[in-house]
Amino acid sequence: MLNADGRVRTLALAGGVGGAKLALGLAHCLPPGELVIVVNTADDEEFHGLHIAPDLDTMMYTLAGLANPDTGWGLQGDTFAALEMLRRYGADTWFNLGDRDLATHIRRTQLLGAGATLAEVTGQLCQALGIEQRIVPMTNDAVRTLLDTDDGTLTMQQYFVQRRAQPRVHAVRYAGADAAAPSPEFAAALEAAERLVVCPSNPILSVQPILAVGEVRQRIAEFGGPRIIVSPIVGDDAVSGPAGKLMGELGQEVSVAGLACQYADVGDILVIDYRDALQMERVAAAGLRPAPANAIMRTLDDKIALAREILALSR
Repeated sequence: MLNADGRVRTLALAGGVGGAKLALGLAHCLPPGELVIVVNTADDEEFHGLHIAPDLDTMMYTLAGLANPDTGWGLQGDTFAALEMLRRYGADTWFNLGDRDLATHIRRTQLLGAGATLAEVTGQLCQALGIEQRIVPMTNDAVRTLLDTDDGTLTMQQYFVQRRAQPRVHAVRYAGADAAAPSPEFAAALEAAERLVVCPSNPILSVQPILAVGEVRQRIAEFGGPRIIVSPIVGDDAVSGPAGKLMGELGQEVSVAGLACQYADVGDILVIDYRDALQMERVAAAGLRPAPANAIMRTLDDKIALAREILALSR
């Protein structure tokens, strides 16, 4: 979905609840055809014979106005009768799937089984939900995040949901990323976009998998427009989720300065929270221009205000 002049204005990379929050803000600030949102799919997994794509679903439900406001994921008001029945049958039900959420996974699996790509399926689901913005997977190929932990090698969902991010992590791998290609829609948007925004998603579990696909990191390093990274770290921890814990266990400094070191080759500006203003010199020393803002998005107004600041920075 390009503009009449053939150009995408904004390409956003995202994964999870934090990324979806900013994507919603951007969606309120930009015409639908000017925004493409590329979503991490290395968290995808199969449950009960169904293809589950948690980050894609979170993004779709958020932009459709259907997301559970208390969790940021899942569907508001969903019920869990099917999961209760599966549990009664003795199925493993540690991964929570609501009844209406299951319909998404059933339809996705049907369409994939009929030969459609994940990007094509995502487009059909978005259209059915009335989403005008373009949401695309990072790749149509299979890429899986694997974490080497004290409890052995775990997939992302085993680590984050089943083990509640408790095991100590020694290494993280993105299996299949080297051989994978960016989805055609991602590749086209990367070629056409005028600005790149990395949403405040977990750098290790959400953003790095996208950068690991094929030559994506190199292409972003050579990107001609402004590249704006939005920090998910405030102070010495993540706004939400295990990003801070993971960074520390992998030997990275848990701060906006530590984050800047990870993104120095793929970013120009690092948006940080006002509370981290004392870290500005260290962010600059790592190679990124610091831009203080209110990075905590509790309300829709917060999301829109941050999106406007980001767009203003890129001008």
